[in-house]
Amino acid sequence: MAKHRLRRNRLPAPPVLLALLYLGLILTGSALLSLPFASTDGLTLADAFFTATSAVTVTGLSVIDVGRDLTVFGQTVLLVLVQIGGVGLMTFAVLLLSSLGLKINAHSRHVLREDLNQSTTHQLMKLAGSVVRISLAVEAAGVAVLCLVFVPDLGIRQGLWYAIFHSVSAFNNAGFGLRSDSLSFWVSDPIINIAVPALFITGGLGFVVIGDIMEKRGWRLLSLHTKLMIVGSVGLTIYGTVGFAALEWTNPGTLGGLGTVGEKLAASWFQSVTTRTAGFNTVDLSHIHDSTSLMMIALMLVGGGSASTAGGIKVTTLMVALMATVAFFKQRSPRAFGRRIGPEQVLKVMALTTIAMLTMLTGLFLVSISHDGDFLDLAFEVASAFGTTGLSRGATGELDALGRTIMIFLMFLGRVGPLTLGYFLATKRASRVKFPEGRVYLG
Repeated sequence: MAKHRLRRNRLPAPPVLLALLYLGLILTGSALLSLPFASTDGLTLADAFFTATSAVTVTGLSVIDVGRDLTVFGQTVLLVLVQIGGVGLMTFAVLLLSSLGLKINAHSRHVLREDLNQSTTHQLMKLAGSVVRISLAVEAAGVAVLCLVFVPDLGIRQGLWYAIFHSVSAFNNAGFGLRSDSLSFWVSDPIINIAVPALFITGGLGFVVIGDIMEKRGWRLLSLHTKLMIVGSVGLTIYGTVGFAALEWTNPGTLGGLGTVGEKLAASWFQSVTTRTAGFNTVDLSHIHDSTSLMMIALMLVGGGSASTAGGIKVTTLMVALMATVAFFKQRSPRAFGRRIGPEQVLKVMALTTIAMLTMLTGLFLVSISHDGDFLDLAFEVASAFGTTGLSRGATGELDALGRTIMIFLMFLGRVGPLTLGYFLATKRASRVKFPEGRVYLG
């Protein structure tokens, strides 16, 4: 018994083990992408490692042209990495072991809990099964709809592959595309402007939210988390759409080059929702105004929902921070929809936001040392990496080895960092010492 307890205590903490598992998946993907038949002209190990990291962290930043530089085998490897990274490595592993009849021990359940960003292990296996079923169902529907566009334009074989690739990439908020201009060729296509955003909005809401909506089917019955996610997502989408349209309406490099009001509004809508970690674009982002870049950086940092395929500090984090700010001035506890937000959640929001900002600023500082490019372009790329968004103004491909290494670290931290932080924040350590309260003058 003592030996068993000793072995169990030697196991890494669940967030640490989860980070190691993701690192192992990245290394495996790097090895596969480095194979001669995975690329047309051969990838360097550094490019393969960057691409694999971007895929596993479902970021979408790339130093290669996926459609041109990777063979079908290489594109398939990339897509598998995106699928596993988006839905969750531990989710696949646990379900595989369970299907083989193997027992899932307590430590594995705790790792799965971190992968799904849950606070308890209650009904984890049910949630993991729902995650995979929802993913496959939504992606299959996405393939069917996208075939209506890609097959007539590209033929049956290539069109079907385009539909599969972009459906998986969109649902997992990865942003990898098979064209160098992303989806700009279809900027005016109504199906692309509806189907692709529908995929990454569904993936970005979070599996808990989707399951809650499917089970409750009524606004009053929904959980506080689901309500905050819906209200926050709608508000950010409206803000992004109106903001992008207002700032870029006459810009000849973006919306100004489009013909009708409908096309401009559709492009504004697409850029608004894709900024929150999806990574696709239908206009050339290298031509957007500086003010638009700042707005998109803010949206990229927010990201999507918890237990989703999206990154960022999460919509609910922003909502709780705003409610806490209002509550402070009203001198009451934060509340919403008849529910009170506990002080421990406010502290967690503050910690997550602080860590995110410090990480962003440190990454931007280090990248600016190694690269003397436009400062706003560098800030855009750093925010895209840490928020696992994948949108780019072209600066990532110009970075040297040090700059790319920093971007890799930011992408990895953006994917597993919040999980690790959440674990330590959720671990309660009773203190035997009670210190007297002190006063600090703030503001």
